[in-house]
Order: sequence, then C-alpha cells, then structure tokens
Amino acid sequence: MKTYLDCIPCFMQQTLRAGRLATKDEEKIKQLLDQTGDLIKHLSMEKTPAEVGEVIYAKIREVTGINDPYKEIKKRSIAEAKEMIPELKTILDKSENRLITAIRMAIAGNIIDFGMSKKFNLTEDVTRILAQDFAYFDFKAFEKHLKKAETILYIADNAGESVFDRILIEEMSKKTYYAVREVPVINDVIFEDAISSGLEDVSEIISSGSHAPGTILSTCSPEFNHLFKEADLIISKGQGNYEGLSDEKRSIFFMLKAKCPVIACDLGVKENDIVLKGINIKNYKNQKDHVKT
Repeated sequence: MKTYLDCIPCFMQQTLRAGRLATKDEEKIKQLLDQTGDLIKHLSMEKTPAEVGEVIYAKIREVTGINDPYKEIKKRSIAEAKEMIPELKTILDKSENRLITAIRMAIAGNIIDFGMSKKFNLTEDVTRILAQDFAYFDFKAFEKHLKKAETILYIADNAGESVFDRILIEEMSKKTYYAVREVPVINDVIFEDAISSGLEDVSEIISSGSHAPGTILSTCSPEFNHLFKEADLIISKGQGNYEGLSDEKRSIFFMLKAKCPVIACDLGVKENDIVLKGINIKNYKNQKDHVKT
C-alpha cells in the first residue's frame, strides 16, 4: 500500500502526540515538528505509510531522547484489557461458534490504537464489535487453512490488543509464533508488553526486527523472513501491518478495524468496518458471510 496525501496530516498529528508525551519542552516539540515536516517533504509517496512511520519515530526518539513515550499508556491499556478477560471468556463459552467469536474478540482489541486521533471506550467498543457484521469475512477459507496448518505466524499490532490476541491463539491451539516490534513505536507491542499480556503461555514470542509501526519485510530480521516464508498460516493484525504487507504474494489473513478513511478506501470498505480478509488464497473465493456468534 502506498502513502496517500491524506496520510501527511496524520503523520504530523502523530508526531505532535508523541512529542507531547515525551516532553513538555515546547521548543523541542516545535523542533521535532519542523524536522518531521522536512522528512516528509523528501519521502517518496510510493513508500508505504509504515516505512514513513519508521523514519518519523526514529526522529521522535532522536529529538526527544525518549525511547518509549507510550510506555505508561501501554501498561494501562494492557491492565484494562485484562480486566475484561473473565467476561469475554464467559461470552466465548456461550457462543455458537467459538472460533468466530475469538476472531471477533481479537479484532475488537484492534480498537486500542493511540496512533489515531480518535478516542475510544474499550468496553463499549468491544461490545459493539462483538455484534457487528463484517465487511469482509473470509472465515471458511481461514478455517480450512487453520485445519491444515501446523505452524502459525501471528503478526501483532498494539499492546493492549495483545491480551485479546491471546484468546484467539488459545482457541486455535496450534504452534504459534507471536511476532512483536523490535523497538517501541507508538503503542505497538514489544517483547515486554507481550510477556505482560501472557502471550508466553500460549505462543513463542519473537521479534520481527521491525522498527516501523508495521511490517516491512526488507527491514525485518532473517529469522522473521524465514518464518514468513515457511509458516503454514499467517495472521496479520491491524492497519500498520496491512500497510506493509497488502502487496505481498503469499497467502495472508488480515484482521483489523478500518479506523481511517485511507485504509478503508484501500480495502474497499467503509470507515469503522471490521475485516477478516484473506489475500492470495488458492481455491477459496472472497466472500462476505455474515455469521452470527
């Protein structure tokens, strides 16, 4: 996915939010905004938004001297998500199709995104998504791929969201590699966040090697690229990973909520739609099944 003009003000808003979390020094924040503007001015629009984000967040770390501006926010979002687990497991136990419900829960967790300017109420939004129709719902293809799979590469997105990912990984009950970012970027999950969310109990946590708010294979580690090639099933969570992987040639299942008009347009859905979309899926036609939980 390329960068669109509408992405540019979003980059600047993200820079301002991260800058204000990192420092109260207005002059330093102004310096950061100026330098980010200069970076954007010279970046190719053919790059993915995730590639642009990698450069911007490196600049944020450089100018502010703060490695993880979202650290405390991530801790709070993980704690809040954990509080919902007993209720979610009750819903899961009562559902007609546990796998579909677990997928809904994993996608519902994708609402936890501090890279976006929109506010959210975790409990209300999760409840809403559990009853929402999908814009794309390639469940039959996903289920068939899952049944055949021995190994899963699960590419993580946001920190609090990882708590919900655990529910789906438990339900799939397959050997799963849970790929996190190499360094802090926005509120994306890194190794220590995944540990805090309990992912080590249900998966093997690995680093993708990525310094970007998404997955860019050319900058990921050789170990991750090997898994990307060899894993039987790939699940990609969130918008940033979609930005970096949507043009890849191998089969991938994207799970996300379309939280911005650019992503929605690229997917061919409406803003706020939820998506389970497979690409490069042999023998399975994309479909819009509206299966209730």
